Amino acid sequence: MESRKAKLTEGPVGRHLVKMTVPMLLGITMMMAQSIIDAWFLGKVGDSALAAFSFGFPILMIITSVAIGLSAGTSSVVARAIGANDHSRAKRLATDSLILSFIVTATLAGIGILTIDPLFKALGAPLDMIPMIREFMTILYTGIPFLVVGMVGTSNMRATGDTLLPGKLMIAGAMLNVILDPIFIFGVGPIPAMGLNGAAIAALLARGAMFVGTIYFLVHRLDMVSFNKPDLDELKKSWRDILHVGLPAAGTNAIIPVAMTLITAMIARYGPDAVAGFGVASRIESLVLVIFYALSSVIGPFVGQNLSAGKERRILESLRLTALFCMGSGLVIALLLAVTGDALPTLFSQNPDVTGVTKLFLWIAPLSYGAYGVVMVMNAAFNGLGQPMPAVYISVTRMMLLYLPLAVIGRHWFGIAGIFGAYAAANLLTGLLSYVWARRTAHNMCDVSS
Repeated sequence: MESRKAKLTEGPVGRHLVKMTVPMLLGITMMMAQSIIDAWFLGKVGDSALAAFSFGFPILMIITSVAIGLSAGTSSVVARAIGANDHSRAKRLATDSLILSFIVTATLAGIGILTIDPLFKALGAPLDMIPMIREFMTILYTGIPFLVVGMVGTSNMRATGDTLLPGKLMIAGAMLNVILDPIFIFGVGPIPAMGLNGAAIAALLARGAMFVGTIYFLVHRLDMVSFNKPDLDELKKSWRDILHVGLPAAGTNAIIPVAMTLITAMIARYGPDAVAGFGVASRIESLVLVIFYALSSVIGPFVGQNLSAGKERRILESLRLTALFCMGSGLVIALLLAVTGDALPTLFSQNPDVTGVTKLFLWIAPLSYGAYGVVMVMNAAFNGLGQPMPAVYISVTRMMLLYLPLAVIGRHWFGIAGIFGAYAAANLLTGLLSYVWARRTAHNMCDVSS
């Protein structure tokens, strides 16, 4: 079994960040590409399936935000334990994080299944689409515990400094999902065509397989799971430490899909085709922002290990390098989408009402993607520092104090274009805020006199 030695406290900062980010970039890219392929397959089924899929996306993101929060809390405390060379504590925390994540998400999935009809009616879904949405969401909710426990498991791997193994697991899970998609959506041999429900079943099976693989490697390769019965006080301490970061981090990430749910309801006033177009745009955005997701997944473990090892100056350097990278790559992404923005939407739908909304989004929103990347990375750094509340304040400012009010004003004056313009403005303003705040927080934690 591999040693859990603190790997990130020595050597060039930039080299560590690149080495950790590349496997996560490949893994997250495959998962995002799988989501795009899902949308493409469902576009072949029909615009109603694509619209139902789009209505469900913000709700699933809320559940996923819980997973991200638990993962952030787990990664932070486990990385700091490893940085302090407390390997037995790291193993106990990793085990207790898996127990906690299963209990929390199984409960949320049950609540979600019971509230499907009233929730989606409140979100503006047409009544004739409710039965389709109900069946689809019931299957997806069933797979939520497997998804979340798997994500928390891979966060334990990243906390050790190992991103290659979780990257491979993500790639394998995404590839399996892509293979299963056409089988269950369109039907093969004795398996009937199930359309939207087929996409949900494919996702359930792929997540289950990834869950099994994650637990196997945590037990047999990394020795990060304890089968000893935990002392109740020790279990409570583990959960308290994880949730100290995990709850604010979950709140930080939940703010985004909550706001996006309200934005989706706002766009629904323009009809299901507009919602479908916005859903396509959201999936394209998720794919092109994959580099920022990858960076945000590795900065927390890097910061956590170096904080416990007393290497605070390495933290400052990591913030500087990642912010510069985000802004530079954001400009490249904006240029690429400006060139391809007319062609990309037609891969998902030939309906001009759908593609028109997607094209409009891709002309406006990418101008702010570099700043959005800075927000994501700095928020993850706050979690790694064990200081999660600034990330909450930044996300509340971005989504609730800036995006939603500006979207209401923008829609009044410019229609859907005003909603998308509000999104770009909120990203730009909070990108600057997050970087200044993160630098100041890290600087205050440094021994500048050394």
